[in-house]
Amino acid sequence: MKSVMPSLSYAMCSLFVIVLLGACDSIWRKKQPKALARVGETYLYEADVKALMGKNLSKEDSTSFVTSYINNWASKQLLLDKAKINLTEDKLAEYDALVSDYRTDLYTRAYKEALVRQVNDSTVSRAELESFYEKEKENFRLKEMLVKLRFVALPKDFLNKVEVAERLKNFGEKDRAVLDSISVQFRKTSFNDSIWVTASRIIDEIPPLTLENVEKQLKKSQFLNLEDENGVYLAKILDVRPVDDIAPLSFIEPTIERVLLSRRKLDFLRKLETEVIDEAIKKKEFEVYEMDTNSKNNEDE
Repeated sequence: MKSVMPSLSYAMCSLFVIVLLGACDSIWRKKQPKALARVGETYLYEADVKALMGKNLSKEDSTSFVTSYINNWASKQLLLDKAKINLTEDKLAEYDALVSDYRTDLYTRAYKEALVRQVNDSTVSRAELESFYEKEKENFRLKEMLVKLRFVALPKDFLNKVEVAERLKNFGEKDRAVLDSISVQFRKTSFNDSIWVTASRIIDEIPPLTLENVEKQLKKSQFLNLEDENGVYLAKILDVRPVDDIAPLSFIEPTIERVLLSRRKLDFLRKLETEVIDEAIKKKEFEVYEMDTNSKNNEDE
């Protein structure tokens, strides 16, 4: 009996160690991601598909989406495998280089855009706008007539056309108040006579006007009283800028602002690229070595 007990104790101790190690292994072992499909040695995991699914999909729609996605994924993987087998090494190397360049461009572009958003000021001062406008006036020649006006479109059976026309011409405080109070009876209105509007936009709003008669009808200080089967159109023309005239600053201000912000962004990015290179050179993180041009010539010989 004495010879058996030590062996039994040893066996039990070994079993305890094995169980303990197994328990520790199960505690620390990472949970393996659930695979949905496999092509060769490449797996598609559940988490990859879940990230693309909409939150409000029904069970049927979710199933349909997953099935479609798996089939598309498998098709791409199988074609990719065949491409790797059938394309030449030179072609594969060329495409790998293109993919690498694209990845680099994608990362750096995202980083630069993030820096621009953080650092770059998106406001343009009045002085900047006016200065740019004065320098570049000749580049802002109009390709279409511009007009300042106020107008009203009335139903054909409207009773007080004469009164509306007079108030639209005078347009004092009282006139504006009266027109506003009865504007629900109008088909269309535009009382903001401080903005420039293109002739094509006015033609859309006042159908009796056409490309053929618009220059004759839209003259400074003129009052329009036009009619068609849909109604009556009354308009007071306050100002006109003909084709080939220099566009007013107020009309092209948004365009100038976009140009100035774009230039500011480009200047910032050029400065950023220069500073990144200078800093890398100082820290000895970037070096340029002399290229041996003779080695290529010797190989060709």
